[in-house]
Amino acid sequence: MSAIVGNTVLSAEVERGRWSGSKGPEAAAIAEASRTALVDRSHPSSELFRPRFVSNDHRRGRKVSAVIEAELNHCVSFDFSVAFVTESGLAPLLQTLRELEAKGIPGRVLTTDYLAFSEPRALRRLAKLSNIEVRMFVTEGQAHHQGFHTKGYLFHYENGTSRVLVGSANLTGSALAVNHEWNLHFTSLENGELFQEIQGEFENLWQKSLPIDDYLDAYRQIYEDKKRIVAQQTIVPYQQVALEPNSMQVQFIGNLLRSMEEGERRALLISATGTGKTYASAFAVRACKAPRMLFLAHREQVLKQSIESYRRVMGSTVAYGLLSGTAKETKADYLFATMQTMAKDSVLGEFDPDWFDVIVIDEVHRAGSSSYQKIMGHFSPRLFLGMTASPDRPDGFDIYKLFDNNIVHEIRLKQALEESLLCPFHYFGITDIEVDDRALDDVGTFSRLVCDERVGHIIEQVRYFGYSGVRVKGLMFCRTNKEACELSHKLNERGFRTVALSGADSQQTRERAIDRLTANEGDALYSDRLDYVLTVDIFNEGVDIPDVNQVILLRPTESPIVFVQQLGRGLRKSQDKEFVVVLDFIGNYANNYMIPLALSGDRSYNKDGIRKFVMEGDRTIPGASSVHFDAVSRQRVFESIDAAGVTMKLLQENYRTLRHKLGRIPRMVDFLDHGEIDPLLMVAKSKSYYRFLARYEKSFEGALTEDEQLVIEYFSRYIANGMRPHELLALQVLLDGRSVSKESLGRLLEYYAISLDDASYSSTVSLLNTSFVNAESERKAYGDFALVRFEGGQIVGDADLDIFLESDSFRAALQDVVDFGLRRFADRYAPWEGPFKRYEKYTRKDACRLLNWPQDNSSTMYGYRVKHGTCPIFVTYNKEDDISSSTQYEDAFIDQDTFSWMTRSRLTLDSPEVQRIIRSQEEGTDIHLFIKKSDGEGSDFYYMGKAAPVAWSQQTIFDDKGKELPIVNFRLHLEHSVRDDIYSYFVDGQPLSTAGVR
Repeated sequence: MSAIVGNTVLSAEVERGRWSGSKGPEAAAIAEASRTALVDRSHPSSELFRPRFVSNDHRRGRKVSAVIEAELNHCVSFDFSVAFVTESGLAPLLQTLRELEAKGIPGRVLTTDYLAFSEPRALRRLAKLSNIEVRMFVTEGQAHHQGFHTKGYLFHYENGTSRVLVGSANLTGSALAVNHEWNLHFTSLENGELFQEIQGEFENLWQKSLPIDDYLDAYRQIYEDKKRIVAQQTIVPYQQVALEPNSMQVQFIGNLLRSMEEGERRALLISATGTGKTYASAFAVRACKAPRMLFLAHREQVLKQSIESYRRVMGSTVAYGLLSGTAKETKADYLFATMQTMAKDSVLGEFDPDWFDVIVIDEVHRAGSSSYQKIMGHFSPRLFLGMTASPDRPDGFDIYKLFDNNIVHEIRLKQALEESLLCPFHYFGITDIEVDDRALDDVGTFSRLVCDERVGHIIEQVRYFGYSGVRVKGLMFCRTNKEACELSHKLNERGFRTVALSGADSQQTRERAIDRLTANEGDALYSDRLDYVLTVDIFNEGVDIPDVNQVILLRPTESPIVFVQQLGRGLRKSQDKEFVVVLDFIGNYANNYMIPLALSGDRSYNKDGIRKFVMEGDRTIPGASSVHFDAVSRQRVFESIDAAGVTMKLLQENYRTLRHKLGRIPRMVDFLDHGEIDPLLMVAKSKSYYRFLARYEKSFEGALTEDEQLVIEYFSRYIANGMRPHELLALQVLLDGRSVSKESLGRLLEYYAISLDDASYSSTVSLLNTSFVNAESERKAYGDFALVRFEGGQIVGDADLDIFLESDSFRAALQDVVDFGLRRFADRYAPWEGPFKRYEKYTRKDACRLLNWPQDNSSTMYGYRVKHGTCPIFVTYNKEDDISSSTQYEDAFIDQDTFSWMTRSRLTLDSPEVQRIIRSQEEGTDIHLFIKKSDGEGSDFYYMGKAAPVAWSQQTIFDDKGKELPIVNFRLHLEHSVRDDIYSYFVDGQPLSTAGVR
């Protein structure tokens, strides 16, 4: 028998390890992989063993930290030799390092005092882990003055292989996620020369180094002395610091001035929490040369902070005044007023309508209230500027219309992170504790929420994951004020300094609590400082506390908006804060699926997209931020995703949001352009986007006949998903009034680097003329339409389509489907890899069409079907307990290259379909493997790539009555190794059966 590595068949001699005298299959795999990487990139080999270049590029899902974490998750021991170790580099690894400690996986970390750059607190945190030994190579005071600048990570596996990452990346936040770093990642057997030299150098340096406990106190003094000297050299008087607008503010100001030149008098700034909206407004007011300005907010505390921001921009060139319940400083150029005070008739009457040149409204999503409407109705300034991070209102009020749909700039969380406008965050989804063997849920009782066991659990987590800065300055968000008060009391009993705040507390009490929380050594309130403020929601918005370095979420996620608001409390940059730690205690909450929605900024509500972020979000989130879920919390999130239902109410609310934003009825492609809800969810719910619109827009009622709606429904269900462009391009040509030949369609496909063969052309025709439809219900609905026909060797519109296209409404609806499908193909499936793209999801019906089957045979495909030179295999990885025993097949990954798969029962090695699979390579039959984790994911499966049988055996299975049935087991070798996060998703983080994998 032969083994497949990529598409290469290795001889039995090589499989047994006779390559160059080495032993084991790993030697052969490494040799083939090295040839691909170093000699001929087209040479097929196992991706697991290929030497590869590792750098940082979150847009391509690449981060050095992701490689290190993946290796740590599977190795049996590890050695690091890095010049610099910082808390920012350690923070994203804390979850993984804790899991390694629990498993007893030993590690050694070698660093140095060179340049006194490594942070003592980071070294201490490492050394506290019982499984890790830390040593320091001392250069300070050495006569040889030899620097130490190594950056190497070695991971060792059970089978004698090791994987090495060596290059330029230190153990710092920027190096692991942001900087342009060049590193080589390769696999070696223990006897490999390169590995021996690197490991030997590590052992040599290790022996010459001191245990960290023997040198840390001395090093800490060196580190502090250097820090003090550097600080003294870089001190700049506050008055000399020139405040300049950041990238967001520059773009906003330019857009605003152009808008005003075009005669616009209302403008909306949508900007993520922490990106500097208040400063942006100050720069804008300065650019407008406004002699008088009114700044409106709903809290006095916000106004006081805003005055300070304006003063930093404007200096003392204008007079500032505060108008609130406690101050009446109305004789000022720039007046900062609470909405409640300004809305009073006695106050509003003091000002002429045109008194202010510019009126700025902070947190303008509140402007639907009668008080704001009253104020805006009274004044007629040269500019109304509204600012908010979350303009979308669940109450249905149209904030966009209020500002003439003039959005002068919009920057959401993801873009703000990309542009380094926010402080990086390290999010950890932590399993909340079980009390009395029950996980906390949405209706958890008060006694369980505040029990001593949970308090201890919270303390353990906040201490382990830590914070950035000299001391913790944290916010804890609880579900009720009662819970906040009791938790605060119990935390104080255990030595913490905390206070609980609610809406009942006065403004003065809140301000003093913030001052205590942010107090530094030397401040008057330092002796009365706070570690944490506990609250429910009073700090969700409008409060600027840049010093916050830890955010603790102790409640179920209410909505993505609230989640981001509370996350945002820690995202403002501060001088002594390099990152913020976010700890989310996750119970069995129905809304857990909203967590990845909020973190990713994905508003599509597409379940596959949500799962994808949970699996790979740590690699794709911009900047030095990171996202981690422990095993149990990750599973709870996945279960919540599976259970989440998309209701018509949700679809309608999200539709209304985009309609308000655009000021018109959105087209399907508008949802993609603005990152809003996936309109295919509307198709799934209403059969077509047009039918959805007809339900909510009066102008759509009766615009199309029932037959026209059925045709739109047909194309919406079959081709709007954009899985391939063939039918969409052909329809576009027909919409333009032209015919389609194979040659003309082929030329259009060349734009997408796709070559058109006869089978794909025939498949396109069968879909367009509805002959592909096979299910009785669908044939009854769609099968009688005459949409296209062949004429002169070309596809032309048939009778029904010609008549339908005479309707402008029908033409617009079909054009919308075509535009959306082509855009979705470009966004999701390009570049073209063949009929399927790895790790995208497909149904059996999709597979029939994309494999160019002339008809939809999905209803009789079941687990697999050998037909038309192809064999798609569909596997549910975790079988339900209540299915028939005769179908509970033991399908599972052996490793990232190999899958063990069972045929249907009652088959033997001599069965015709089994023989066709065995001879698949000889006969040119392509085997395609599709897998979903559970039935909760629905009817679509992840595409894992092509596979080839490398071993097969006769086995047996028992039916429900205990009768023994024959079945055949195949070992399938995948053309491409399964990506780490996808593999872990299916195997639940279980150890790999083959070492030397990533």
